[in-house]
Amino acid sequence: MSGHSKWSTIKRKKGANDAKRGKIFTKLIKEITIAAKMGGGDADGNPRLRSAITAAKSENMPKDNIDRAIKKGTGDLDGAVYEEILYEGYGPGGVAVLVETMTDNKNRTVADIRHYFAKSGGNLGESGCVAWMFDKKGSILVDKEGIDEEALMDIALEAGAEDVVEEEDNFQILTEPEDFSEVVDELEKNKVVCSEATISMIPKNVVEVDEEKPAKSLLKLLENLEDHDDVQKVHANFDIPDELIEALS
Repeated sequence: MSGHSKWSTIKRKKGANDAKRGKIFTKLIKEITIAAKMGGGDADGNPRLRSAITAAKSENMPKDNIDRAIKKGTGDLDGAVYEEILYEGYGPGGVAVLVETMTDNKNRTVADIRHYFAKSGGNLGESGCVAWMFDKKGSILVDKEGIDEEALMDIALEAGAEDVVEEEDNFQILTEPEDFSEVVDELEKNKVVCSEATISMIPKNVVEVDEEKPAKSLLKLLENLEDHDDVQKVHANFDIPDELIEALS
């Protein structure tokens, strides 16, 4: 299981209460807003905006929220001015971590991110220190229950997906970023429910973390980063045995 889908599965098993749902919506709204600001409010002519809208729909965000976020980006409604910054570092066990942020105060954000890394026993690194270990891909997760693998593969691959990977609880569909929305649209047309659909950084290789102390510290680091208001996405190249995850829960 890739580091991306492992972390996604862990988050889903922990459950998404209303507070978590609010944070997810806030992050998605920021992405839609900046995508519209950079490339315009027409999703057909703005691939990043289209991908952001697709991700928002996969989280059941109301259409009104999406429309308001687009209007903030295009300047039709007032909104905060955000700057995109990517932070890179190493977490416990030598795990590479990428942190995508959108912030209106980069001094506050970098101080908080550095604190989380240091507290976990990791360290925040220089730009480029770990990004080369990841590939940018569309990642779509589909729960295995009630899904025929062969049929899913036919739909996904015919729509332009690169690969369909079977994992413990779900199938992970990988695409090139430019094919992401088309694959999601085709899955929806065929009544396939996506538990997650996002453009992500997929690790080329994973680091096994099979000892309790570094595993616990790593998961705490990832949780702290995810919970930060300025953090959009967190990517890491780890694998923790399922039995150890259960023991730490």
